Amino acid sequence: MRFASFLIVSMGLLHAQMNQIEGAKIRPHVKFLSSDLLEGRGVGARGGQLAASYIAAQFEAAGLKPGAENGTYLQPVPLRTVEVLAGSQLSATGGGNTIALKWLDDFVGTSHAQTGQAAFDAEAVFVGHGIVAPEYGWNDYAGIDVKGKVVVMFTNEPPSDDPAFFAGKALTYYGRWTYKYEEAARQGAKAAILIHTTPTASYGWQVLRANGRPQPQIRRAEGEPALAFAGWVTTDAGGRILAMAGKTVEALLKAADTKGFRASALAGVRFKGDFRFAVKDIETHNVVGLVPGSDPKLAQEAVVLTAHWDHLGIGEPVNGDRIYNGALDNSTGTAMLIEMARAWASMEPKPLRSAYFVAVTAEESGLLGSRYFAEHPPLPAEKIAANLNFDSFGPHGKVKDVIMTGADRTSFFALVEGVTKRHQLTIKIDTHPETGGYFRSDHYSFARFGVPAFSVNGGSDYVGKPAGFAAEVGKKHAASYHQPSDEYADDWDFSGMEQFARFGFALGTEIANLEKLPERINAK
Repeated sequence: MRFASFLIVSMGLLHAQMNQIEGAKIRPHVKFLSSDLLEGRGVGARGGQLAASYIAAQFEAAGLKPGAENGTYLQPVPLRTVEVLAGSQLSATGGGNTIALKWLDDFVGTSHAQTGQAAFDAEAVFVGHGIVAPEYGWNDYAGIDVKGKVVVMFTNEPPSDDPAFFAGKALTYYGRWTYKYEEAARQGAKAAILIHTTPTASYGWQVLRANGRPQPQIRRAEGEPALAFAGWVTTDAGGRILAMAGKTVEALLKAADTKGFRASALAGVRFKGDFRFAVKDIETHNVVGLVPGSDPKLAQEAVVLTAHWDHLGIGEPVNGDRIYNGALDNSTGTAMLIEMARAWASMEPKPLRSAYFVAVTAEESGLLGSRYFAEHPPLPAEKIAANLNFDSFGPHGKVKDVIMTGADRTSFFALVEGVTKRHQLTIKIDTHPETGGYFRSDHYSFARFGVPAFSVNGGSDYVGKPAGFAAEVGKKHAASYHQPSDEYADDWDFSGMEQFARFGFALGTEIANLEKLPERINAK
């Protein structure tokens, strides 16, 4: 079939297939995946294994072919959990005083060395934002040796209104906590401690406190540099520690933001850590389903649609509830992925390119599942036309706008605009660029390899809702983010999820039918 003729037929089928995606079909997936039975879908835990098995069964029932190795739907992701054991201690000394820090109340963290213990008594060095960015003429480690020392820093990056300097108001990867730890390890630091502030992190301490549990990590390669301890302290604890060196949080944050900043020792301050860890290799999986393309040549290329199935599992009780169900985050996106896959698999003829539907694991631990898939894809990365990611959708009805962080980086943005217009939506690229959302979702794992990739998220201009509704919804979601209160309710409105599953399906199929493979992107 000639390309133009195929598109005419395909567009005629698209509307009918899209209408098969219904909120009533999305609902039972969300309800089951976020039920107490699955115990918060913890990575490596029984509930997580049940979730992966459920998704695989749904893919098979929908007619998808196994997309992982050995003819299965499950791609093993080799992870290792590191749990801080009771009795572990962290303290700071200076000026004749000692501050004993309290786990969860004052600090959280883990070890990247993936060993059973870590002990250190080392000098503290303040390194600003901990960034080495030669393209911006910035090096927080210039002129100082931090080997074997404890580096203290802030998240985020130097503020700017100049798009040519750290992308202006938009956060780059240099501002992410993952980068801070990576660079500290490269510099030879023994440990790294981030001072939390809500403005620099873009979330409150309760989000970090919820991470005081076994932390999954990709298994460390032999000889790879790693921190004995990678942690956070609260603003208050950070202030007390800095005061021993005659400094304040406000003054050092201002210094870190200033051109010409130079790292220096926190005079007289040392950190002492004595940790014991339970280290365990765990079994977890990405769930991979494949719908082959209809064109013999283009079927060797693919669109990849993703959503993460994991959440936080069982953790510290909040109001007596220990199960972090993760209904919004991300039973919703996973359920939508299942129904998009079902509609795609039933299309005849199929889109020209193949499609992989991938429910990834360990997003909450630092995008680990998507990172592993992007590093070990079932086809060469340069053959991936695009990645569309779906994460956390509200149950409050339809909206008039769609947020697609990173869509403007692609060569097919005109296509994106066309699909958006047909769905009577207004595009918003990134409503809060200062939070670095582009680097915080699974699509970034693909973008790192040059794949055009972005997340599709519902906006906040709700249809038929009164003024102030979106603000109230935002407050409610912020309060339940990474908390046991993120639970399913029978009164949820699934029309918005239906809306965006249909939109994602339409966008994905049109990308799959592009005449040429899209250009690669620069993810910085």
